[in-house]
Amino acid sequence: MNYSKETNAGQVGPDKHLQTSLNGIERKARYKKNHRFENLYRLLNKWNLGQSWQYVNKRAANGIDKVSAKEFEANLTKEVEVLEEELKNGRYHTNLVRRTHIKKANGKKRPLGIPTVRDKLLQTTCSKILEAIYEPKFSETRYGYRKGKGAKDAVKHLSKELNYGKYGYIVEADIKGYFQNINHETLLKMLEHDIADKRYVGLVSKWLKAGIMTEENIIEKPHKGTPQGGLCKALHKPPYAKKVIMQSKHLKYY
Repeated sequence: MNYSKETNAGQVGPDKHLQTSLNGIERKARYKKNHRFENLYRLLNKWNLGQSWQYVNKRAANGIDKVSAKEFEANLTKEVEVLEEELKNGRYHTNLVRRTHIKKANGKKRPLGIPTVRDKLLQTTCSKILEAIYEPKFSETRYGYRKGKGAKDAVKHLSKELNYGKYGYIVEADIKGYFQNINHETLLKMLEHDIADKRYVGLVSKWLKAGIMTEENIIEKPHKGTPQGGLCKALHKPPYAKKVIMQSKHLKYY
């Protein structure tokens, strides 16, 4: 089934349905600052999952089940239907996250979490919803983990301020081990401040607590942190970063 066109029954495909829903969420977040969103879980249907497939990195390494993006895509229609059914019936469960390490520029190694393709697809859909909720809350001078913004934009803006503005110095700050030490309870409370959908927040909680398969084939149960490369893409953008970093009046750029 083509998830980017209308169905035989004349129903609107996900390219319109998903974006329409996201646009509605973003408008409400922009003009109703204290609104708590409900019924987000229902957006995790086969149409929206199918449409989100275009945003999944097809070149990423395989997860614990060894299913590649190419293999998953070959049976995409069936996969999203099964996933939708599991979500509706409360039978969805997260798979173990495969941990590997990549080298950093300073010679040290950074842990990377690799979820299965099906988990990655669902997380990507949730990421789009979170983005719609939190993007309108951000100042235009915030560049980290933003849609359509990045480090180059921050440098360009900062260069202009240093040359022609009233700022004469730069303060650089970093949170040591940020991703590995995110507090689960704090993060979930932050989500609940803006989201009143218990099933949706519960889904995020499942991902946070998903077991990790180490390179030594040992299963670890995380009590804090989120694995970079997996859940972090869905959660590191909006709430936690906003609370920890953005509320500082002294850190205008990050």
